[in-house]
Amino acid sequence: MALLSVAEALARVTQGLAPLEAERVALDQAKGRVLAEDLAARLTQPPFDASAMDGYAVRAADVAALPATLRLIGASLAGAGFRGRVGHGEAVRIFTGAPVPDGADTIVIQENADEVSGAVSVKDAAAGRHIRPRGQDFKEGEILLRTGTRLGPRELMLAASMNHAELPVRRKPKVAILATGDEVVPPGSELAADQIVSSVPYGLAALIERHGGEAMSLGIAKDDKESLVTLARAGSAADILLTIGGASVGERDLVASALRTEGLELDFWKIAMRPGKPLLYGRLGSQRVLGLPGNPVSAFVASLVFLVPMLERMLGLVQAARAEPHGLLGEALPANGEREHYMGAVSEWREDGTRIVRPLPSQDSSLVAGLTCADCLIVRLPHAPALPAGARVGILPLDRG
Repeated sequence: MALLSVAEALARVTQGLAPLEAERVALDQAKGRVLAEDLAARLTQPPFDASAMDGYAVRAADVAALPATLRLIGASLAGAGFRGRVGHGEAVRIFTGAPVPDGADTIVIQENADEVSGAVSVKDAAAGRHIRPRGQDFKEGEILLRTGTRLGPRELMLAASMNHAELPVRRKPKVAILATGDEVVPPGSELAADQIVSSVPYGLAALIERHGGEAMSLGIAKDDKESLVTLARAGSAADILLTIGGASVGERDLVASALRTEGLELDFWKIAMRPGKPLLYGRLGSQRVLGLPGNPVSAFVASLVFLVPMLERMLGLVQAARAEPHGLLGEALPANGEREHYMGAVSEWREDGTRIVRPLPSQDSSLVAGLTCADCLIVRLPHAPALPAGARVGILPLDRG
């Protein structure tokens, strides 16, 4: 039987996923969250004509002929504007951000004026200069941030400027992580002869948090149905159950058979992908179940390709249209086989901005150190022909931090 393609598998795991419900959070807790509603300005910014420079507020007519000497009648400060009106032959000392007084329509910067004994001598001026008009940035009621926007530093600064102390955001998708295997033990353990350290849950928890989800560790299930079912039940409130290991074919690969007793409706369990062929997907009531291979690289790559898009759908994240990333091969590659291949690679950058990518010496799916060295994955489609050095290839960038 032909293996399921990556594209078809991705369509199945994201089918029917809709944005989660909204919740309100404080502005200082909204970093990285996704807006659940359009956000309109609650005020006009700036709320008044404001000076863009330190200097003097004057009437353009009074400085049309230079030099000109004007009578100083007061000062306008940020937070303490001048309440009078500037008349013929008058000037008001003004500071950056302060309201421009009524009657004034020009700011003379302080470098172009001399103040002596209550009078201002203007040496240079340009009509209408150095004033930020009311509403220059935005106006009350104007929608400036749209549903589906991920809130980063600039978006949060704008939301604050719009006078929002709380923001409507999507609830974080909850992902329960369940490692499996008699041989797997927590980091820091004294290892017996046949044991290995459980590393994958920690990387995937960080990946989930980075992409807007909330990770919950269920621990490590033994290779028996009772242990697996007991721990899986502890994560029943999660939107996604993410299992690690036990998804391939074998007498001790128990994830599917154990969860079937709980009502798992299995959709597929093998795909045309390398690494990551033994990928399991199904539904357990309203919960999505994604069963990952146990090898660290396989689990991580499969999570990038399948889990991250699931999270993005649940967050209602709007992705800006952009060209698919690519690079130029730094060395020749042989023809690819029947599975879509995600190859760990490192990049070099030419002075002209061209990205040169070279696959890691080994593509073994158990090598965590190699994965950490990579900064992207070269993506090769099934049955792709051999490529020479310099050929263009699609890549999947790997984030740092």
